[in-house]
Amino acid sequence: MRSSETRKLRNRYYGKTMRNAVRKFRSLEDKNEATAKLPGIISMIDKLSKRTIIHKNKAGNLKSKLTRMVNSMS
Repeated sequence: MRSSETRKLRNRYYGKTMRNAVRKFRSLEDKNEATAKLPGIISMIDKLSKRTIIHKNKAGNLKSKLTRMVNSMS
């Protein structure tokens, strides 16, 4: 029980960190800055998906939406 509580707290921390990073990323206006930060965000999402903190389909949807957002910037 103690180890599952520790894992739950750690997973919740990483999930919240990812959500905050995505929120900050979506507020970016500059395409060059967004293009530079996109690989880091995608890497973070992939790691969380690999450890099943987020579902693999949610990870794919997030990556797709963020990539489309960067591509549509002018």
